[in-house]
Amino acid sequence: MCGIVGYIGPRQAYPIIITGLKRQEYRGYDSTGIALINHHLSVYKKKGKVAELENVLIGKSLSAHIGIGHTRWATHGEPSDRNAHPHQSASGKLAMIHNGIIENYAQLKQELLNKGYTFTSDTDTEVLLNFIEEIKKNSQCSLEEAVRIALKRVSGAYVILLLDEDNPDTIIAARKGSPLVIGIGKGEHFLGSDATPMLEYTKEVVYVNDYEVAIVKADELILKNLGNEKQTPYIITLDMELAAIEKGGYDHFMLKEIFEQPSTIYDCLRGRLDADAGTITMKGVQDNIEQLTQANRYIIIACGTSWHAGLVAEYIIEELCRIPVEVEYASEFRYRNPIINKGDVIIAISQSGETADTLVAIEKAKEKGAIIFGIVNVVGSSIARASHAGAYTHAGPEIGVASTKAFTAQLAVLTMMALKIAKEKGTISDDRYANLLFELADIPEKVEALLKNADEIKVIAEKYKHATDALYLGRGYNFPIALEGALKLKEISYIHAEGYPAAEMKHGPIALIDETTPSVVLAPSDAMYEKVI
Repeated sequence: MCGIVGYIGPRQAYPIIITGLKRQEYRGYDSTGIALINHHLSVYKKKGKVAELENVLIGKSLSAHIGIGHTRWATHGEPSDRNAHPHQSASGKLAMIHNGIIENYAQLKQELLNKGYTFTSDTDTEVLLNFIEEIKKNSQCSLEEAVRIALKRVSGAYVILLLDEDNPDTIIAARKGSPLVIGIGKGEHFLGSDATPMLEYTKEVVYVNDYEVAIVKADELILKNLGNEKQTPYIITLDMELAAIEKGGYDHFMLKEIFEQPSTIYDCLRGRLDADAGTITMKGVQDNIEQLTQANRYIIIACGTSWHAGLVAEYIIEELCRIPVEVEYASEFRYRNPIINKGDVIIAISQSGETADTLVAIEKAKEKGAIIFGIVNVVGSSIARASHAGAYTHAGPEIGVASTKAFTAQLAVLTMMALKIAKEKGTISDDRYANLLFELADIPEKVEALLKNADEIKVIAEKYKHATDALYLGRGYNFPIALEGALKLKEISYIHAEGYPAAEMKHGPIALIDETTPSVVLAPSDAMYEKVI
């Protein structure tokens, strides 16, 4: 998961870019680099951490008012200095950083090899950069126009930022399928994979849309589509503070975000849930209540942890609202020919609001007449804008790669949504509705109490830290939670783990476990308790 940073304006670019790259280290990376223009183009890159790049740059002249930076997670070519970004074109005049994968890079590379090009790296990025330069040279056009022409030939996902030594007052950027945020300052602009590199400078940002090219100068931002038609930037004001993206005394971001859950769940419920009055206020639901209550079915599309939240919602919505629910991986949904009827409701769940597969899936569903309800964390994100209606989770920025607080906030939103629809449909009794509202309102306090057991949890972790396999078991609502627990162990500890329905353990998995295999059994005091035990 790469990170990009760019700056143009009156300030020194290098410290802004380096600080921005450090703020995106949570995304994971194996190499890093920067490009600056001060009369001439200079590129510096290094395998390893940002701190290692800083050491290489000690004593070098780094004064510049325009620059781009990158942290790379290898996809094409091994982690190395030569495969690190930024890449320079054959002429040395252009530098580019890139997030994403160019699927037809081999074809483009062969075209360039046939024209005598040689390559210094194994990356698809260097191929795309030289392809752009070849178009610029042959067509005698501007870099902006060359980028538009090139991207019409490209298959895959990308965010690209380019510098041109001959035009040192402009950054050219474009996106498809990967997020790009542009921060708007006074006579300056900031660019990033997310808003974290620019928060201390500006709260005014633009989320660039797919198939848009940005021409970024210090005092001007122009957006165009690939057809050279100007687009109106949609400027939003971020509701987050710099402190929200700092560790605040915790050892790492994930731990901080785990302990933030009482407050983030409370923030999610605040202004929506009033248990005493017996009301749930969700404008996105209320404004579309007829379509939501009369829908023949809901289709939930998501990826990763958000998909697990969707599985929990399937149980809740079917139980409370009596509406059939299907839960789909967005990455699978987009590549098949699903049966979607006009009036079907698509619930798209994404923390970032920029998940590429989910974006493509909802556009496909919209074409077939579905109603899109987006549940995202980031205000003004692409999925939020592509949805007919929706609800924000208000979990605050989630820096840790493994989702925690965003997951519980998604569950809170989905539960409120189900309760409101059930109440409108009359599929829930007044007593049960009132009881569930009070139970939901108590969740932040209960999570806070649970987190006070952190020392006990550390003891358990110490006991099982050398395990090579683990099993998570649950039934009903807790089966998706078992899946999520197994995913977290895999993501964070690199321990193989499987989530399984408790009753299915006897149908195969039991043959793979022994006395050394830790098994986490989710067995709350509910209707399934006796069955699980």
